[in-house]
Amino acid sequence: MLKLSFLLCLLGVCGSQYLPDWDSLDSRPLPAWYDEAKVGIFMHWGVYSVPSIGSKGTEWFWKHWDNQVEDYVEFMEQNYPPDFTYQEFAPQFTAELYDPVQWAKVMNASGARYFVITTKHHDGYSLWPSHHSWGWNSMDVGPKRDLIGELVSAVRNTTPHIHVGFYYSQFEWFNPLYLSDASHLFTTNEYVRTKSLPQMYDLVNTYQPDIVWSDGEWDAPTWYWNSTEFIAWLFNESPVKDTVVVNDRWGLLTKCRHGSFYTCQDRYNPGVLQEHKWENAMTIDKITWGYHRTTTLDGYYDPHYIISSLVTTVSCGGNLLLNIGPTHDGRIPPILEERVRQMGQWLEINGDAIYDSKPWTYQNDSVTPDVWYTERGGLVYATVLQWPEEEQVTLGSVTPTVDTTVTMLGYQGLLQFQQLESGISVTFPPLSKVSSEWAWVLVLAGVTPTPR
Repeated sequence: MLKLSFLLCLLGVCGSQYLPDWDSLDSRPLPAWYDEAKVGIFMHWGVYSVPSIGSKGTEWFWKHWDNQVEDYVEFMEQNYPPDFTYQEFAPQFTAELYDPVQWAKVMNASGARYFVITTKHHDGYSLWPSHHSWGWNSMDVGPKRDLIGELVSAVRNTTPHIHVGFYYSQFEWFNPLYLSDASHLFTTNEYVRTKSLPQMYDLVNTYQPDIVWSDGEWDAPTWYWNSTEFIAWLFNESPVKDTVVVNDRWGLLTKCRHGSFYTCQDRYNPGVLQEHKWENAMTIDKITWGYHRTTTLDGYYDPHYIISSLVTTVSCGGNLLLNIGPTHDGRIPPILEERVRQMGQWLEINGDAIYDSKPWTYQNDSVTPDVWYTERGGLVYATVLQWPEEEQVTLGSVTPTVDTTVTMLGYQGLLQFQQLESGISVTFPPLSKVSSEWAWVLVLAGVTPTPR
C-alpha cells in the first residue's frame, strides 16, 4: 500500500480524493445540476457540414466516401473533379452567418439547461484554435474564428443558466499517429500523448466545460487513451472539478459500465427505470447527426415524437440530449429551430413535471400505456401522451386518499375524478380550454401508488 501511495504521489495525485481507477472514479457522487437539468441540446458541426449529404450520416462523409459507399462516391463524381480531397472542403466551411448569441437564444427557447457541441469529430478538424491541430482548425482554415470560444462566451453572457458541454472524438480516422498506434495493437500511444490528451486538457483549462462527452473510443482499451488518469484530473484538480460530469465512452467495454452518466448507444431509451443516471442522445433528423440538405419533411421527427421521447426518458431517470445540425455557413435550419422551440413551448407549460423531478414508484401506468409518471415536491405528475377518447383516462397505478386533488398544467381549475376498484378515472376538460399541446400533464396531490 505504501508503494502504491508513493507511485500515486509521483503521478501527481497524492492526497487527491479520486484515484485513476474505475472503482474510485465511479464512487464520485453525480453533481446535482446534471440530474436536475433533464434537457440538453446537442450540435454536430464541422467540415462535413459542407457536403452535407449521405445515406449513412453526413458527419461520417469522409469515411464513407473513402470506403466507396455508393451514394457518397456518386455525389463526388457528379460534383467535384477526380483529384478533389476532403481537406478542400475546409475553406468552404465559412460560418459567415454564425451568430453565437442567436444560437444561445434558440437553446434558451428550447428549454435546454445544457448543451454539448462537437469540438472535434472523427475527421480531426477542431472548432477552436488548437495548437495540436495545426492547419486543421477553425482559426487556420475555414471561418478563421474561434467557434467554440465565441459560443461559450455568448451562452455565459446571455443565458448563464445553461451549462456548457463539449463532445470530443478520441480517435481520428486518418491521423497517421493514430494509425501507427493501431498497427502496433495500441502498445504505443504517440497519438494520445501528442494529440488527444493535450487537446482535452486545453479544452478544459481554456473554456471550463461542465460536460466532457467522449466518443470514438471503441477501438482501443481505456489504458491506451489514459482515460482514468484524465478523469481523475478532471474530478480532483481541474477548474471544473466540482461541477464536471463525463459520459461512458472512454475505451473498449466502458459503455454502460463507467462514467457519471451512461449513454450506452445512440438514441438509447430503454423504457424502464435504470439504476445509474443515463442520457438519451437522439436526433431530430431520423438518420443523421450533421446537417443533411436533402432531408425531406417526413425525414424529421414531429414534435409529438420528440416530447414523447423526453417524457419517457425522464420518467425512467434519464436526460434527453436533442441533436441539431447547423449549416456550413452557421445557420440553424428553420425546421430544426422550430422543433426545439416547440419543445420549449411545451416545457414552459409543463416543466414542473420534468425539471428537478425524480422517477416515481411506477414509470408508466399499469392500465393506460401512454401515461408516464414523475414526482417532485410531494406531487405526482402523470403525463398523458394521447388525448383520451371521450375525455376520460384511467390511471391504474394511482390510489386516491381523502386528500386527493387532480389538476392539469395549462388549465385553470380542479378536474373531476372517480375512484375505481383499482386506480382512478379522470375527466379531462374541453381541449379548447387547455393551453398545452402534444402531451398533457395531470398533477396528482394526495395519492399513493397502487399496490403491485
